[in-house]
Amino acid sequence: MVIVHVSAECYPMAKAGGLGDVVGALPKYQAKLGDDAMVVMPMYQTPFLQQNKWELHFKGNTNLGDWFFDYTIIKESTGKLGFNLYLVDIHGLLDRPKIYGYPDDTDRFIGFQVAVVNWLSHWKSLPDIVHCHDHQAGLIPFMMKYCFDYQKLQFVKTIVSIHNAQYQGAMGWEKSLLIPRWDTWKNGLLEWNNSINSLATAVKCADKVTTVSHSYMQQLKFQSNGLEALFEYEQGKCVGILNGIDTEVWNPATDPMVAYHYTATNVLVEKKKNKNALCAKYNLDPSKPLIVFIGRLVGEKAADVLPGAIQHAMDKTDSGANFFIIGAGDTATESALNYLVQLYPGNYNTFIGYDEKVGHEAYASADFLLMPSRVEPCGLNQLYALRYGTIPMVRDTGGLHDTVVDMGDPDGFGIKFLHATEEDIVYSIERAIAVYQDKNQMNKMIQFAMNIDHSWESVVEEYKKVYESIL
Repeated sequence: MVIVHVSAECYPMAKAGGLGDVVGALPKYQAKLGDDAMVVMPMYQTPFLQQNKWELHFKGNTNLGDWFFDYTIIKESTGKLGFNLYLVDIHGLLDRPKIYGYPDDTDRFIGFQVAVVNWLSHWKSLPDIVHCHDHQAGLIPFMMKYCFDYQKLQFVKTIVSIHNAQYQGAMGWEKSLLIPRWDTWKNGLLEWNNSINSLATAVKCADKVTTVSHSYMQQLKFQSNGLEALFEYEQGKCVGILNGIDTEVWNPATDPMVAYHYTATNVLVEKKKNKNALCAKYNLDPSKPLIVFIGRLVGEKAADVLPGAIQHAMDKTDSGANFFIIGAGDTATESALNYLVQLYPGNYNTFIGYDEKVGHEAYASADFLLMPSRVEPCGLNQLYALRYGTIPMVRDTGGLHDTVVDMGDPDGFGIKFLHATEEDIVYSIERAIAVYQDKNQMNKMIQFAMNIDHSWESVVEEYKKVYESIL
């Protein structure tokens, strides 16, 4: 089976969040099962681009409205990722250092999608599946079916995977001029709430729709930023498939970014060495439980609640824990979190920004991972934490509901709470401190967590069933 994944992100080329990790792992494990899986994404100016070898694969030209442009497809030449990675270069539009955050992002990603569809139309042997990820690739199923120049592609099956429905790629109707000539009788497929909505279009036009957890699939029917009725109507072609993690990249026994390696048999000794090293580096107390937060400092992750919650927890428990915050986002939240360093020296610190190595070190060192997310379609951080013997403290929503069992259950291995509020977070921190002091229960939870299998091997079988159901 020939599968083309289309995405704005793919680790290690470019990653802003979980989307990059998923697209960087899923095709690798599909290829291991014998499928010809590949990824096509924009050619950003990232370190991975500069540090690796590429070969010219295709040159083409098309237009974005009245702007005619040339584009180039280059291919990673060594195959070291375990799948073929193709990059789309549109000079001046995609070749920039950041993935997102430019005023013309709408034009950039329409241009990217037009180039991808144009390239596919030149294939002598067409792919079996075009698998689109999030709204940045959401117009592709429509273009393949209803753009006059690409009727060759109309019978190629398409899948859209929704990693986060809060971001939908909505745009004014004037942007319809940028879409290649299309059947105007089909404009209802583009429209949602009086605008063009890329994610809604993907849901309407794709042959199948997947989300990254079972609970999130159900949640979208009543919480999807205005698309609730659409998900209710299209539920017959929607399915939730829980993400896996790349156990080759995320492996505490071999992780090159971690100083002291360990397995479930020696985790207690070697993980403590990592914790001691991290605490020494960031001026924290290794004798106390270490609670980390790793993620974007945005409302979706409930980062705005963290400063108050941590302050109340520190005062209420008389600094009974260490906190280490890794992330970037809202500047007011960053400032509030940085301010706490002055209040609690020796028990609190921040790393504003994101560095892959610091993240790996934190998973290998922390006792607990805090995820108070308001929205979490799947969540990978809690899966990484389990793999590294770090106990997740999560709000009971989306994929966090599906992957974490509260320690109050006989087979529980985590801490869950209902609301993204200071009160619920503080109470969870108190529970964490209490179980940390109960070494027998803490060690039992760590051992249990590290033996849970969230690898991609079983997940790719579920995707294969979805593909086969429409072929």
